Amino acid sequence: MLDASKIGLVIQTCREEKRLSQEVVSGLAGIGRTHLSAIERGQRKPTLETFFRIAEALDISPSELMKKVEDTLKDDTPCLK
Repeated sequence: MLDASKIGLVIQTCREEKRLSQEVVSGLAGIGRTHLSAIERGQRKPTLETFFRIAEALDISPSELMKKVEDTLKDDTPCLK
């Protein structure tokens, strides 16, 4: 089962690794900053469309971002480059 908090952790960790603010990523993704914040805190799960937009904003492929999510779900570890 998908754990919203782990998805959010991966997105937040990847964003922080790139030294981008929520404001910048949400703007590039075309979503509200509060929406991104809720996703990162695990309060909301991103739709597939939003997931793709966030990946693009982070300048990584959606498949790479999903791989990081899968690894986190499997290993229970945060997103690492």
